[in-house]
Amino acid sequence: MNRKMAAGLAAAASSLALAACSSSSTSSTSAPASSAPAASSAPAASSAAASSAPAAPALSGSIAFNQGNLAKLDAALAAAMKGKPLTAVNIAMVVNVAADYWKAGQVGFLAGCKALGLPSSKCTYFAPPNGKLTEQDSELETLRSQGITGYSISAIDPASAKGTIATDMGKGVFVLPIDSPLPGTAAAGLYLGTPNTEAGFQAGTAMKQLLNGTGKVAILVGSLTAANATQRIAGFEQAIAGTNITVVQKVNDNLSASTAQSDAETILANNPDVNGLYGVYSYDGPALATAVQSAHKTGSVSIVSDDSDAQTLSFINSGVIGGTVVQMPYQQGFTGAYVLAAEKVLGSAATMAIIKPYLSSDGFTLSSGVGLVTKSDISSYNSLLSSLGIS
Repeated sequence: MNRKMAAGLAAAASSLALAACSSSSTSSTSAPASSAPAASSAPAASSAAASSAPAAPALSGSIAFNQGNLAKLDAALAAAMKGKPLTAVNIAMVVNVAADYWKAGQVGFLAGCKALGLPSSKCTYFAPPNGKLTEQDSELETLRSQGITGYSISAIDPASAKGTIATDMGKGVFVLPIDSPLPGTAAAGLYLGTPNTEAGFQAGTAMKQLLNGTGKVAILVGSLTAANATQRIAGFEQAIAGTNITVVQKVNDNLSASTAQSDAETILANNPDVNGLYGVYSYDGPALATAVQSAHKTGSVSIVSDDSDAQTLSFINSGVIGGTVVQMPYQQGFTGAYVLAAEKVLGSAATMAIIKPYLSSDGFTLSSGVGLVTKSDISSYNSLLSSLGIS
């Protein structure tokens, strides 16, 4: 990493730490209840409960992430590659859907490539327009024909990717899981992204506070089998364990915002006692918020979402969404470029030796951090994005 970029990231991390309202995210995959953010006011499950339950304190967020730590890693990788030719490096970032969430990842990936001095022709970013497995597979085949040396991937179907990943890595192509880990595959040894159980725990803690510990919740998600989804749901359920909150439905919207909205509308129409919705994928938050507004249940149904596209932040600002658990896809792109380049230039053993001190306690997660944005945090969060060149 050049000094200017490293200094900019470190400064952004410092300003975020000062801006965070109360707690900071950790790098563990399971956050203890004592580290949860403060609670928030929200409607209770029924009018009777609302009249008797004490008001909850205001929900506060945390937007510190893991910027400073990853900036140090980037600098260490850059120092190890200094003076070595990068002419053989040909890398790509392949994500799972063309969503607003991934625009920050694209900005980060291209910024990482530029900082390394790699030409744009050797740095390919691809987002499947419709989130289809066939689109992702077709792009990977194209990349192989172009002599790709490594790629980061948020796999649409981890099970079907297992054989492909084994073949690619067997041929010397390094595969880096981002966004969702790939356990049971040849790429299981390193994961760059959000500790997803922790992210789900953050969401569950926020929901617990918004509902004041009582209610019925439906979960909507783009996949019920992807590791990031199953881990987030597990973390969510861990956070609400021991309360009077129950999860009454888990619905797969198959990476479709329109399906998510339709499913939420159906749930609210058929289950008047549902007073909480958790949207696990980036497009789910706006879809659920629109459904709640259409049902005229703003203020009586609490929403916790993941990620922070413009619509989600707008719904938080207007009070329709209570809070959203945010990741740092920019760093998944930026640091991902450094890791992929180092794997080709230094080799896997040397690269992993540099990365090892920065891993979480599980020994394979390189955390890009977890945050929680509420209405009071939007200004500080937008300032961070602006400092990274994300509009």
